[in-house]
Amino acid sequence: MALDSEPAFISHPAPEQPLAEKPSPVEAIVPDEQTPLLKPDKAMAGNGTPAGIPAPSPRTDHAATAPSGSRRLPQAIAHRGYNVVAPENSMLAFRAAVEVGAHGIETDLHLSKDGVVVLSHDASLKRCFGEDSNVRDHDWSYLSTLRTIRKPAQPMSRLLDLLEYLNQPGLEHVWVMLDIKRDDDAAELVRRTAETIALVPGIRPWKERILPCCWTAQYIKLVKEYLPELWIAHVGFSGIYARALAAHVSGLSFSMQRYMLAMPVTGSRFIRDMKQSGNPIHVWTVNDEDWMEWSIRKELNGVVTDDPKLFLEVCRRATEKEAEGQSRRSIVRSLRIVRRDLYDWVRYLLFIVVLMTIYFFRNGLPWTQVRKTLGN
Repeated sequence: MALDSEPAFISHPAPEQPLAEKPSPVEAIVPDEQTPLLKPDKAMAGNGTPAGIPAPSPRTDHAATAPSGSRRLPQAIAHRGYNVVAPENSMLAFRAAVEVGAHGIETDLHLSKDGVVVLSHDASLKRCFGEDSNVRDHDWSYLSTLRTIRKPAQPMSRLLDLLEYLNQPGLEHVWVMLDIKRDDDAAELVRRTAETIALVPGIRPWKERILPCCWTAQYIKLVKEYLPELWIAHVGFSGIYARALAAHVSGLSFSMQRYMLAMPVTGSRFIRDMKQSGNPIHVWTVNDEDWMEWSIRKELNGVVTDDPKLFLEVCRRATEKEAEGQSRRSIVRSLRIVRRDLYDWVRYLLFIVVLMTIYFFRNGLPWTQVRKTLGN
């Protein structure tokens, strides 16, 4: 796909015409066994995997119910769009992700000074747009004039633009993971998000396509208030806090940092327990092929990646490997991940120890804080 020139669809609002070409099929992928939030007559996307958000399921013995001889592959979730080939959180990156067959798109929410929900990972404009100021310092009329430092230069996108683009016929299978950032007034951001969604009546209900991702119990409470029809995910890196939320919020999905899920004993137990209780698990951010294969072996529900095309190719290859050979290689590759990323592992452990110590000191035990915030 040519990305060396500015495409027509970067102007606002989103493009009026559907894509000319469908994503190329990804054959031999075994579908996620959980029932997606989609009617039976539209249950499969063009690449052979279930369309829609992986739905929470009743508590079950996962090992006993997994189909014999099959592999449940994760969905490909494009991290800030297909940002390997286009500026992150741009309409170009989102469209590129759809064109290579991504099942879902992950993006980040912030507020402009005049209350417009914009798509930006950073609160600051410096890294992506070269402006030494913050998103919330400016009205949308000014933000819309900015262009990314990375080429091809792209304008900032609004949540409205993304929803209008995905509301085109033929794109109903693509769902959205909304990472609600914590730099703005929490209630206003969630309220404005709900108002923006209401402005675009979905050709397929948004409750089947939008998954708000909340870092804390406070944001979960607000999403329940302003968007009560939507499923909710917790995004984070602490298994302790995630378990506290799971005990108080039914049907919660999890989008967790990869080192947390790969921790010896604690990570494996978290994956096992969440599968048994029917809570979908996604992992971020996975760009290395060894980590992609690890995610496939763990049969997670979704992989958040900068390169959805590569991940789909890894999924295709995984289905073609013979069981015995794959088993031998998986051990070697797991050890290779640990050895190669040892510095990052140590840094993650130190970060978690310091962060959770500060959290306990300020807020008390996670179970106490979660129960107090959610009121149950």
